[in-house]
Amino acid sequence: MATSETALLDRVLEPHRPRPGEQANILRTLLAVQQALGHVPPNAIGPVADALKVPEAHVAGVLSYYPDLHTASRGRQIVRVCLGEACIANRSMHLLADLQRVLGIGLGETTKDGQTTLERVYCLGNCGVGPTVMVDETIYGRASVSDVEKLLKPNGS
Repeated sequence: MATSETALLDRVLEPHRPRPGEQANILRTLLAVQQALGHVPPNAIGPVADALKVPEAHVAGVLSYYPDLHTASRGRQIVRVCLGEACIANRSMHLLADLQRVLGIGLGETTKDGQTTLERVYCLGNCGVGPTVMVDETIYGRASVSDVEKLLKPNGS
């Protein structure tokens, strides 16, 4: 970690250190780290464990268990393709394959320009109008590759 990242991590961890008799909250602490740094760098596991007075394995276990915790930087825009049963029946796997080809990335990867990260989700509750895609926090039904391309912001604008 860079010196500035280490200093920021120290500031983030300070309010999460457990008081005497208090149990550490690993998840809350990791979410705070991710909020501050944009992700939880793998080399932050040790400092988090030290601050919370828990084994590194516990921190690593929580970090790997929750899919909303990320160990790498993500794009400015997040595209999530629904892979629930109803969306798969409506060709979401084809949509996913087309998006991977167009964006030049695989699932969980970010484009080279840092603009877009492609993820999967298993239900967005929009089953009647699949395939469904979520771009950032907005859900779109009956999505096509051209629809998603139009929604992507060029160069972070």
